[in-house]
Amino acid sequence: MAKLVLFNKPYLVLSQFRANEHTEQTIADYVKIPKVYPAGRLDKDSEGLLLLTDDGQWQHKIAHPTQKMSKTYWVQVEGLPQEKDLQRLREGIELKDGMTLPAKVQHMDEPLGLWARQPPIRQRQQIPDCWLSVTIQEGRNRQVRRMTAAMGYPTLRLIRYRIGSWTLDGLDTGDSRVLELPQLARVQSPKTQKKRMIKQPFALTHPTNKRTKRKKPTPR
Repeated sequence: MAKLVLFNKPYLVLSQFRANEHTEQTIADYVKIPKVYPAGRLDKDSEGLLLLTDDGQWQHKIAHPTQKMSKTYWVQVEGLPQEKDLQRLREGIELKDGMTLPAKVQHMDEPLGLWARQPPIRQRQQIPDCWLSVTIQEGRNRQVRRMTAAMGYPTLRLIRYRIGSWTLDGLDTGDSRVLELPQLARVQSPKTQKKRMIKQPFALTHPTNKRTKRKKPTPR
């Protein structure tokens, strides 16, 4: 069985095990399970669900862009987006690295039982804020933040709630839970398959045209 770890990454924790020269907190400060590695990443200033696994096939299935595994984020933005703004996000919005795929975006109440962030977000008294639920199938760098900023609503707090069918439910910040998953069949890349085909001997379907030597008559 493959091992899958659901980790609720706190704010300012790096999505890696090795510390850098700034001695910042990493996954290793929270997850003590050996030989598991992140399937994807979550920015340092974002919080929420990060999946780790000890299986390369599952890591590929979860994190590789071709798999298009959907992810849902809880997003606190500065300002009050109108329905027309949300519709633009749903249809796709132009970013510096191209048009985004259609997304599911809607207003939501502040999540019940949400943990306090340390340090807390910077709020301005004169400007209201609200929460959005955003579901995307891409994994571009800081994509959700760039999407809301392009609409004029900077992201104040970003929490990843769901990846595929796995969610944060029952996990407080910094907590983790271990699941067991079935082993996936190993899929060969087209390049590997081609190499193997070349190495295989070809079956002969026609008789060879080799000339047979005639036996010399034996002397009497």
